[in-house]
Amino acid sequence: MTHLHLLDELTQRGLVAQSSDPAALRDHLATARTLYCGFDPTAGSLHIGHLVPLLMLRRFQLAGHTPVALVGGATGLIGDPSFKATERSLNSVDTVQGWVASLSAQIKALLPASDGLAAPVLVNNADWMGQMSALDFLRDIGKHFSVNAMLARESVRQRLARPDQGISFTEFSYALLQSQDFAVLSQRLGCTLQIGGNDQWGNITSGMDLTRRLHQTQVYGMTLPLITKADGTKFGKTEGGAIWLDPALTSPYAFHQFWLGTADEDVYRFLRYYSFMPLSAIAELEAEDAQRQGRKLAQQVLADELTELVHGKGALAAARRIGELLFRGDVARLGESDLVQLAQDGMPSSPIEGETDLVTLLVESGLANSKRVARELLAAGAISLNGGIRQDEQVTDGDWLFGRYLLLRRGKKQYHLVIRS
Repeated sequence: MTHLHLLDELTQRGLVAQSSDPAALRDHLATARTLYCGFDPTAGSLHIGHLVPLLMLRRFQLAGHTPVALVGGATGLIGDPSFKATERSLNSVDTVQGWVASLSAQIKALLPASDGLAAPVLVNNADWMGQMSALDFLRDIGKHFSVNAMLARESVRQRLARPDQGISFTEFSYALLQSQDFAVLSQRLGCTLQIGGNDQWGNITSGMDLTRRLHQTQVYGMTLPLITKADGTKFGKTEGGAIWLDPALTSPYAFHQFWLGTADEDVYRFLRYYSFMPLSAIAELEAEDAQRQGRKLAQQVLADELTELVHGKGALAAARRIGELLFRGDVARLGESDLVQLAQDGMPSSPIEGETDLVTLLVESGLANSKRVARELLAAGAISLNGGIRQDEQVTDGDWLFGRYLLLRRGKKQYHLVIRS
């Protein structure tokens, strides 16, 4: 990918929702530029909703530009109200500082320095906002904003239309803080482009206007589309919540399984959004899958690429191994670290204390709805323990894998992991 054709590449991938003065931006990107994207610390980890903008920074880097990732140590104390139905809860300074450190480490891992490419830059807006007094902020920044224009914003109007919620002055002022970021980065780092989700368009254009007013500098904005599934629902969450990039919150195995579960209607579009595969290769894969009998290959390609990108080759190998062993029922070959991942979020699990038997475990795990049914399943050879068919009710110390785990299976697919405390 070259920067001369970067916008064409991004447009064909479906990654451009809005941009300011597209023709001028195309000319502007003909030479190496500096761009930024902001990430507010609203939790201790990034989730897959952050992946598209992070990977967008990487795409610009590969095209010869300098990516700047801003972690909002200051704005994270306020909270962005954009298209949020309710007021955010404010977090403590110590909590936000801890989250800043965690997010910074994740961003560094996903935006590596590479030979021949511009080194990515990581900044924290607390470094400049923390030194500014309220009076300075009101005089130097606030005077450039029209309350009339701010009230006309759709995201603000939606909140004002909810008398049970409304919007606090704290959240109302968020746009000024983000706008100041653009003005500061323009002056300090020569940043001329801000990217973000499509819900950030109002904040981005405000930042462009403030930068022009303060520094008489022409800057640009571009937004990415909201990622949705073919059925129109928001992509990136499951019944269990967000899919996190921190392996302690979403295990590499569960992360890999999530992408394997992508619907056929979505998978090729998601390959364009999330992978670095050439568009021609994605089109070729889609054509091959159309002729393929049975399971498509695209989900495996997507899951493998994203898991390796976020967690590394070793974690990908482990995730694939766990999945293959469970599919074959060869669970006796699972290692202790594999079972730790499964206990975390890879399958239904439950703790147990003291002595027990298989009938009790089958009922308590939900694999059988009564002791009578549990005994019938055992007698029929429908229950396996640690990969082997079991018909007796006894559980011995030797059955516990690594002294802690029992892996129950009913039929071919219903697994449950019992963990001894």
